[in-house]
Amino acid sequence: MENSHKALLIVDVQVGFINDATRHILPKVEALQKQYRHVYATRFVNIEGSPYRKLLDWHRFGERSADVALAFQPFDGVVIIDKNIYTCVNADFLEDLRGKGIDEVAICGIDTDACVSACAVDLFENGIKPVLLSDACASHAGAEFHEAALRILGRLIGKRQIV
Repeated sequence: MENSHKALLIVDVQVGFINDATRHILPKVEALQKQYRHVYATRFVNIEGSPYRKLLDWHRFGERSADVALAFQPFDGVVIIDKNIYTCVNADFLEDLRGKGIDEVAICGIDTDACVSACAVDLFENGIKPVLLSDACASHAGAEFHEAALRILGRLIGKRQIV
């Protein structure tokens, strides 16, 4: 079990994001849960009136959609966070991390080029070290989006934070 000052954040590993470009991370995500005392998993829900619906005309992952279901079995004690935007990093999440003395968050999940990146940058900007577990991340849009995101994140959060 990892240091108690570290947590794992599993981003949007949901049924609707699983395809040939992302399926390979499922066993890695399952195994990673065992390595951390504090584990969080996000679940994206595309609510009515969201910017995804209004600005992108993207209507998948509605509140009653099967796409929202997690595509892995969370272990006991995993904190599930429903979110309606790219990031889960808000005042409540930060307060929970700080209350537990967590100063480093390992991140895995889907999509490296969207929600994973947003969470990593937001943690960085709030003084919590993000560590991107690149082989446990993917983009459902394909490997080229995943690779592009890794290059950009290297500039945004530091290459040493990408493992």
